[in-house]
Amino acid sequence: MPDSLFPLADETSSNPSVAAGIARGVMRLFADLGYAALQEFPLRVKRRADIVALNNAGEIIIVEIKSGRADFRSDQKWPDYLDFCDRFYFAVDPDFPRDILPADCGLIIADRHGGAIVRESAAAPLNGNRRRAQILQIALTASQRLARVTDSVSLS
Repeated sequence: MPDSLFPLADETSSNPSVAAGIARGVMRLFADLGYAALQEFPLRVKRRADIVALNNAGEIIIVEIKSGRADFRSDQKWPDYLDFCDRFYFAVDPDFPRDILPADCGLIIADRHGGAIVRESAAAPLNGNRRRAQILQIALTASQRLARVTDSVSLS
């Protein structure tokens, strides 16, 4: 039988375990760079950013994780995120085909042990009102998540 009847997993779907490893590495990278980061951050445009990070200067970064070629090709929502951050990055594992990613976006290579920024994102500063709203939403989301964790621990 022809191999084309049995495409590689990378060509048909995203890989949750690869994505989880990339997320862990990106979170570690941002912690080392002095950012507080959250995963699965809801945006006002009914989208959810894979990772949002905030530093003490108020700079907001959004990271879109791509676990494979099919994941990138099937999910084209990422341009909606650009209006909600100062910098935008794709994060991929070391084996990802980087040539398919837009050259004008930042790029992070990561695995479950850590990550590195290999291409800086161009800065596109948010206006003051959008920044304030985003910082407030990040703070509320983080606080609500912490409260849920604290509450579940106290019930144990």
